[in-house]
Amino acid sequence: MLARLMQTEGVWLFSRNPAAILAAIVTIVVVAGAVLAPWIAPTNPYDLSSFSLIDGLLPPLWEQGGDPRFLLGTDDQGRDMLSSILYGARLSLIIASVAMGIALVLGVSLGLAAGFFGGRLDAIVMRVADVQLALPAILTALLIDGISRGILPREVHDDLRLAVITLAIALSLWVNFARTARASTFVERNKDYVQAAIMMGQHPLRIMLRHILPNIVGPLLVIATVDLASAILLEATLSFLGVGLPADSPSLGTLIRIGMQYLLSGEWWILWMPTVFLVVLVVSINLLGDFLRDLFNPSLR
Repeated sequence: MLARLMQTEGVWLFSRNPAAILAAIVTIVVVAGAVLAPWIAPTNPYDLSSFSLIDGLLPPLWEQGGDPRFLLGTDDQGRDMLSSILYGARLSLIIASVAMGIALVLGVSLGLAAGFFGGRLDAIVMRVADVQLALPAILTALLIDGISRGILPREVHDDLRLAVITLAIALSLWVNFARTARASTFVERNKDYVQAAIMMGQHPLRIMLRHILPNIVGPLLVIATVDLASAILLEATLSFLGVGLPADSPSLGTLIRIGMQYLLSGEWWILWMPTVFLVVLVVSINLLGDFLRDLFNPSLR
């Protein structure tokens, strides 16, 4: 009954929130474009035979000298900017989604255990979280990437670059999930239904997963939405700094880094097209996160 009421109220609030509706439309269009990039993109930026240096640095279609084949122009290699952005968004969303999923599982697991058992486990988890919170997420990701470069041979690191950057982002974002899950578990643990399950002798893992977790999923969903946007920005920042994905993998951060080289030479579209796309995507996801926060916390409405 509560879930049905929440669904009804959520649909009503969503229909009266123009910002959330616009954000949802933009997010769906962007995600659909990224997922369907191999089928809807004009060219494949990974395929060297699909572009030519002769077509390099062509402006967007509405600029003088634009080519109808390239709606948003081309980069210095002659790659279609629209195709590069769609494939770049696809790669960025894959990295961000996997990283956020790992952070969600790790953070919620540690938070549930710390909140339910308390004691030394709670102290250890929270002290580690406090130390990590003292550092910006980008520094944590850079540290993890640097450690992997020192441990792994260069050839192995290059082959595992995608996995390393995903793990680095995940280990930078688990803290928010852990702290929220711990605080919510502390509240739920003292309620009658949990105490009754304990008195009946149910296994702690069953109590945490079946009784406590479903009742704290609202705040975790809000954090997951916000952290997805943070993960996209982290990947873009790392790639922009040159420690993320290589130039032959056109993620959004890599495209922005390449475009910076042409900022003062007149080829503005190489930088601005992926930058605007990234900003629109992140803002849309954050607006959806704000809507979910208001939905699950009526006092903020």
